[in-house]
Amino acid sequence: MKKNPFVLCFFLLFFFKTADSIPSWKTYYESHQKQQTPDYNNTIEFSKKLAANSSLLHFTSFGQSHENRDLPLLILDKNGNNTVETVKSSGNKILMIQAAIHPGEPAGKDAGLILFRDMIIHGKHTEYLENITILFIPIVNVDGHERFGPYNRINQNGPKEMGWRTNARNINLNRDYLKADSKEMRAFLKLWHHWEPDFFIDTHSTNGGDYQYTLTWAMEIYGGTDNRLVNWKKEKYLPAVEEKMEADGYPIFPYVTYRSWHDPRSGLRSWVGNPMYSNSYVSHLNRPALLIETHMLKPYEERVHATHQMILHTLDVLHHDTALKSVIEKVDKYTASPEFRETPFPLLFEPTTDSVMVDFLGVEYIRKESTLSGGDWFIYDSTQPTTYQVPYFNSHRVSEDVNLPAAYIIPPAYKNIADRLALHNIEMYQLREPQKIEVETYRFSEVELSGRSTEGRQTASFKVNALTEMRNFPAQSIILPIEQRQARIIAHALEPLAPGSFAHWGFFNAVFERVEYFESYVMEEMAREMLSNDPSLKNRLEKVLEKNPAMAENPYAILSWFYEQTPYYDQQHNLYPVGRVMDTLYLEELERF
Repeated sequence: MKKNPFVLCFFLLFFFKTADSIPSWKTYYESHQKQQTPDYNNTIEFSKKLAANSSLLHFTSFGQSHENRDLPLLILDKNGNNTVETVKSSGNKILMIQAAIHPGEPAGKDAGLILFRDMIIHGKHTEYLENITILFIPIVNVDGHERFGPYNRINQNGPKEMGWRTNARNINLNRDYLKADSKEMRAFLKLWHHWEPDFFIDTHSTNGGDYQYTLTWAMEIYGGTDNRLVNWKKEKYLPAVEEKMEADGYPIFPYVTYRSWHDPRSGLRSWVGNPMYSNSYVSHLNRPALLIETHMLKPYEERVHATHQMILHTLDVLHHDTALKSVIEKVDKYTASPEFRETPFPLLFEPTTDSVMVDFLGVEYIRKESTLSGGDWFIYDSTQPTTYQVPYFNSHRVSEDVNLPAAYIIPPAYKNIADRLALHNIEMYQLREPQKIEVETYRFSEVELSGRSTEGRQTASFKVNALTEMRNFPAQSIILPIEQRQARIIAHALEPLAPGSFAHWGFFNAVFERVEYFESYVMEEMAREMLSNDPSLKNRLEKVLEKNPAMAENPYAILSWFYEQTPYYDQQHNLYPVGRVMDTLYLEELERF
């Protein structure tokens, strides 16, 4: 039969027009030869398009940035559940994945968008949705993300352009989990404590030396978290993902930190984190947290794919696991019990001299003295992979611990501290009337304030001396019982010697200031009278001068020492305003009151 050319032409026109109307499900990254990552608007547009094409996916915002950009959140659930109540009642585990908290390291964003696209458009990996609900934040630091450019990561091999490390206020959000200075972090904390996920993944790309690994990881397994969770990570999770990543051609290794920077032969070391960081914060809330660090020198495509595979294998472990929810429940219950505070709480750790020999997949390198800078110049040759046998110092001991109180009490003058702690979903209540309460507290000594700001704050270092006193607390003083699931967070915030404590971050710097002074001619006469009445003062002064020779050359410092021995000296100078209520029975009396 003879074909009508007009009908054929109409058919082809209709076909191409229809094809044009079919949405392209390639991500921006895939559409740009896997060398580029989308900006904020493209990321939001693609996320919304995915959600509009599937009842399983819900797109929303969980807050705003300092520059008033929405913080995006994708919720993927087999039944389309997108509330805590419906998801929890389904019995699903909840996995939270976040990307671009450091927007110069966007591999997790592109990997997550590919994973979600494959699940809801192509029907891949949907078996994991049978018992897992996934929360995905494609960009945490949305303002830093839009400081987009090709020169934001000098050490990094792609993508073509990327965002900036810090937010619009130059705050590194991955140092802000405990102190919560930023709008973005306050929004995240509200989201986290609303959902209370069962597992957390934070995606990054690292700096450092050159080696073969495309992906390294960090988890809290060396101290500072409950052993039952550590055992689950070591026995159930890590062996499984290590085996699967090896099969994918991506052998993985713990986060690489050389004992001597850039030098693998110096050996490797691990560390115990503190809750200013994402994975450590989540770990102190009794949840497993994985920090993914892809290697910045590897091609961007490899980094995205390795991140995608690590997330996929994590889903596989969680899908088949039957123990994690029970472990979390037991650890939560224990942390909120009297037994938890009966054991000294570790604040600081230090590495021991113990080590194990490990095979480290490095590359050949030479170290030579630079004729330019005079320092060591490391020259790596990635074309010559080499396996080094090096010592791995992964053993730690507690260097500072503390007996936790029954409760902490904060005077209303420091309500800002209580408000900051409330962001962590911490239970607290107020005194209705003034009370005189026996508390333990601290007197600071050897205080040094940082010479430059860190995260916009002047940090403090100090020593502390414990003391017990009866202290008058006004009405509306805030009491924080320690017997709650957030006990670890409370201790890290309010114990001054904790490495990321509020005292360290400068929340209490005003107590270090002296506000009343003496005139030298008054103190000269008074000091002589003091020596006449108490000759032992002379010996005490001589011992102080022996330890501080420079003080002997400073007349005002000597007179100041005498001033500090008088009742005129400010008795609240260097005194920690937070009290520690040690007596549980006394706390019960307060609660009844």
